Amino acid sequence: MDKNRVDDYDAGPVVLPKVDRFGFLKQENNSPDGLTISISAFEHERDERRIRKWRKMIGVGGSDWKHYVRRKPHVVKRRIRKGIPDCLRGLVWQLISGSRDLLLMNPGVYEQLVIYETSASELDIIRDISRTFPSHVFFQQRHGPGQRSLYNVLKAYSVYDRDVGYVQGMGFVAGLLLLYMSEEDAFWLLVALLKGAVHAPMEGMYLVGLPLVQQYLFQFNNLVKVHLPKLGEHFAQEMINPSMYASQWFITVFSYSFPFHLALRIWDVFLYEGVVIVFKVGLALLKYCHDDLVKLPFEKLIHALRNFPEAAMNPDMLLPMAFPIKVSKSLEELKEEYEKQNGKLSDHIKQKLHSS
Repeated sequence: MDKNRVDDYDAGPVVLPKVDRFGFLKQENNSPDGLTISISAFEHERDERRIRKWRKMIGVGGSDWKHYVRRKPHVVKRRIRKGIPDCLRGLVWQLISGSRDLLLMNPGVYEQLVIYETSASELDIIRDISRTFPSHVFFQQRHGPGQRSLYNVLKAYSVYDRDVGYVQGMGFVAGLLLLYMSEEDAFWLLVALLKGAVHAPMEGMYLVGLPLVQQYLFQFNNLVKVHLPKLGEHFAQEMINPSMYASQWFITVFSYSFPFHLALRIWDVFLYEGVVIVFKVGLALLKYCHDDLVKLPFEKLIHALRNFPEAAMNPDMLLPMAFPIKVSKSLEELKEEYEKQNGKLSDHIKQKLHSS
C-alpha cells in the first residue's frame, strides 16, 4: 500500500446537501428546534392516522380501490381534496388516472419503445433535461439516474405518439411523476393523461400551436371577467391577457415555478377531478391578490402575476378557496363559443387562400 496516498476518509466527513422532505435543495431553516419538533410530532401522529385510513380504502396493491370508489365516492373525493398521503401518492395517482389498467394491458410495450425505437425529438429532449427541476437531487446529476429516466420516458412518449412528439413543458409533468413511480408507470400515466383514459384528452396542449392551451386561455380570460369583473376590467385597460401569465399553469398543471407542496395537492385533485381544478386554483389566486392587483400598472402587474406572495401558496388556504368556485357549466359554454369563433376564423382563412 502506498504510504504517501491520502485516504478519502482523511479529508473529514462528507457534507451532504440539505434537502426538504421532497428532495429539493433548501435554505437554512431558522425556526427554533423545540417548535419544529413539537409540530413534527403532531403532524406525524395525524399523518399515521390518515395513512391507515387510506390503506384500508386502497387494499393490498390497490385491490379494493374500485369497489371503494363505487361505494363511497364522496368520501374518496373529500380525502383526495385533503391531500393523498405522500407515501401512497404514486400508487393512488396510478389508480385514479387509469394508468395502472393501461400498464397491465400493454406488457413489454414501454421497453420496446425505449430500447428499439428512435425519435426525431431526441436532441430536443437531451437539451431540455437539465432544465427540469434543476434544484431536485434526483435530477441534478448530469446523465445521472434521474436525467436518464426522464429522457427514457419522454423519448418513449415521443415515439408512442408521433403527432405530439415532444414539447418542453412535458418534462415537468414527466419529472413530477418520476418522483413518485417507476419509469414505466410514469410513461403510462403520461399516456393516460394525454389520451384521456379518465378525463378529456390533454394531447391538444402539446400539439403544434398548442390548440388546447389556446382554448383554456380563452375560457380563463372570460371566467376572470365573470368572477372578478373589476380585475377583468383592469386587465383589459392594462392590456393583460392570460397568455402572459397563465400558459404554464395549464401546460405543466402548476408543476413549473410553483411550490412543490402546493403542486402536489393540486395534482391529487387534478388526476381525480380533471383540468377544472386548474381554472379554479387560477381564479382563487387572482381573488386572493385581487385588491393589490387592481392597483398595479402593466409592468408591476406582470411581475405580480408571475410571482405570487408566499401567503397565497398555502394549499390549506388556497384550495378551500378554489373548490367552491363554480365553473363547469361556464367552461362548456365557453368551449362552444371558442369553437364557433375558431370555425369562423378558419373558414375566413380558407376563403382568403382560395381567392388568392
